[in-house]
Amino acid sequence: MNAKRMFLALAICLVTANLAAAQEELGTWKLNEAKSKLAAGVPKNHTVVYETAGDSIKVTVDGTNGDGSAAHNEWTGKFDGKDYALTGDPTADTRSYKRVNAHTLDMTIKKGGKVTITGKIEVSADGKSRTVTTSGTDAQGKKFKNVAVYDKQ
Repeated sequence: MNAKRMFLALAICLVTANLAAAQEELGTWKLNEAKSKLAAGVPKNHTVVYETAGDSIKVTVDGTNGDGSAAHNEWTGKFDGKDYALTGDPTADTRSYKRVNAHTLDMTIKKGGKVTITGKIEVSADGKSRTVTTSGTDAQGKKFKNVAVYDKQ
């Protein structure tokens, strides 16, 4: 096999592996407030949608800001630990996800290159729920920790 064909085969394998690993997260997730422990005044992500976008993943978040106003943001990238642009969130401009194992992602959110929130996303073994544990500093400089539980729709 010549070098071009080997490169093409490798590229196809990498794209397929990235999307296959993301299958667990794909779909619509709804916040289960009764099972969650959310800090007061911190934005709530009511609905999170993961979908494929070419060889990447698109994450669309709808919820409410700390003041109760509507919030919407979007991110498209790969689960490779690299920063990708985040739109619609005035408190952040990039987000990165890194796969830890088949059920877990690490997440880092930044504003102006500075880490503001870190977290872990864990999908249950049965794939029906996920727990998002985040900690960071809110817009007023106050530290917080959240545990949000989502049910797959």
